[in-house]
Amino acid sequence: MAKTKTDMREAVMTAAKATVQSHGYNALSFRELAKEVGIKSASVHYHFPTKGDLGAALARRYTEEGAAYLAELLATSNDASWCMDRYAAIFRAALANDNRMCLCGIMSAELDDLPAEVRTEVNRFAQMNVEWLTQILSRARPSTGEQDLQECAMAIFAAIEGAQLVARGCRDIGIYDRAIRAYRTTGLIP
Repeated sequence: MAKTKTDMREAVMTAAKATVQSHGYNALSFRELAKEVGIKSASVHYHFPTKGDLGAALARRYTEEGAAYLAELLATSNDASWCMDRYAAIFRAALANDNRMCLCGIMSAELDDLPAEVRTEVNRFAQMNVEWLTQILSRARPSTGEQDLQECAMAIFAAIEGAQLVARGCRDIGIYDRAIRAYRTTGLIP
């Protein structure tokens, strides 16, 4: 059965996501993606005229899928600790999947090299996470002011992304697990 244009686009997106999570945005090569997917480089350009278009599409989808999952968590439970456990598990899962990083986290490390459209989507990912974490914190700390909740949410987001980065660099997922336990013990996360 012949692959459709949608199938080819999805295959390119899947291969590109794995490349970025393992090696970063700068490692994206249309020639290598085409070889991996089994198509011509021109076919990659058909779906994504520029590397920036591909990077923005990846980050946008990653953000949308993440937002949908996080909304599902909010709808499933009012327990902030339960939600935070599942949130931390997302970042752990990337490490457990061949020592990969959060797609937008690794792109953030290359921010100066990203085209504007990719930076916009990476920033949207961070904003979405901070907004979700603020909602979770408001459940755990209802008497805390909005500004303080947002600042704590940003600290949590940075701490979890940072724990993932350090664990990846050391190739030791246990570092991530210990960091998350320490964040909970010290009260950073509920």
